[in-house]
Amino acid sequence: MTTPLSPETDQHLVTALLKLQAFIEKEQFRGYDPYDTLNSPFKFRYLGKMIPILAIQFQKRNPVNIRPLLGIKKGYNPKGLGLLLYGYSVLQKEQPAENHDRHTTFLFDYLKNNYSHGYSGYCWGYNFDWASSGKYISAHSPNVVVTAFIAKGLFKYYEVSRHPEALTILKSIGEFILNDLPRTETNEGLCFSYTTLGVDCCYNASLLAAEVLAHLYALTKEERYKTPALRAVDYVVHKQHEDGHWNYSIEPGSGKERAQIDFHQGYVIDSIYHVMRYTGEYRPEYEAAIEKGTTYYRQKQFFDTGRSLWRLPKEYPVEIHNQSQGIITFARMAHLDPAYRDFAKTIAGWTINHMQDEKGFFYYKKLKSHSHKIPYMRWSQAWMFVALVELLYTTKSQHA
Repeated sequence: MTTPLSPETDQHLVTALLKLQAFIEKEQFRGYDPYDTLNSPFKFRYLGKMIPILAIQFQKRNPVNIRPLLGIKKGYNPKGLGLLLYGYSVLQKEQPAENHDRHTTFLFDYLKNNYSHGYSGYCWGYNFDWASSGKYISAHSPNVVVTAFIAKGLFKYYEVSRHPEALTILKSIGEFILNDLPRTETNEGLCFSYTTLGVDCCYNASLLAAEVLAHLYALTKEERYKTPALRAVDYVVHKQHEDGHWNYSIEPGSGKERAQIDFHQGYVIDSIYHVMRYTGEYRPEYEAAIEKGTTYYRQKQFFDTGRSLWRLPKEYPVEIHNQSQGIITFARMAHLDPAYRDFAKTIAGWTINHMQDEKGFFYYKKLKSHSHKIPYMRWSQAWMFVALVELLYTTKSQHA
């Protein structure tokens, strides 16, 4: 597995990517997940409403991997596979001689053949049951976040391969978003719900739906994709706080927001940016929101060393998803300020030096006293794979 280097290429980043890629391929894209506890054959659900919730939260925080003792097996996480499809499609474009298409073909075929049935179009959910105080969601119940990240992988795969079936599936995803997701509509715009199970309003999830629709508009020029995409951006731009941050969600009825500031800030910035690109609507209020949001992200959510805070104002733990999303967002926002690309490399360097194992995988969390080293495939490896590929190849060519 070799990589042709250009004079600008940072060898440290390339080496880290190759080590990570080797680990992912050795594991054959399977892995554990922070939230996979209910995949155990032990029926936590029958012990009462709170037991599944507590079991998930305990496992999520437990640095010792007891999953084999609970009968939990490594599995294919659809969202993780979508992220990997994106990354390998970029590599196939940049390194055609490396035969990455054997991986993109497998990932595409798996996602094509393993989706959630019974909806208006292709859609996917997580490969585990999930429980919270408000709901219990069964494995593979579709949601827009999983579906949208798979769509991102499919768009990139289609760009590289021009496989007609990929475009057919992408249009089918558009039907799922437009027909099966409940939405909230106000004078400010609209907000797509996270799942098909009820009405809610999570800002980053709604914008991921908007991004898929905007990308479909770019390919088809059908206005029915463009209009709701822009309305979804309008809604979230109205919800930005004066200092530049977005909270996580809002209750449509009461207007009460859930205050959680972390990597989702990067999600929101990226999606608004991509909706602008795909629709050609470079509206001043969108550009201002991105600029102010990115300034906040840089100044408030990261140290100059490249280490992220966890959830403002808490500094610890250092969480791999915060690190990876920082790399992705600042690399993409280099058109605002070239220093952002340099800072993306700073984040990558810190993460490689402090959170990459000698075996190639990245740790889940770093605390003051110890590191949580379980090599989660979706949460840690797939995201860092995308981040390093994005930094080394995709955004370098965009901002060169």
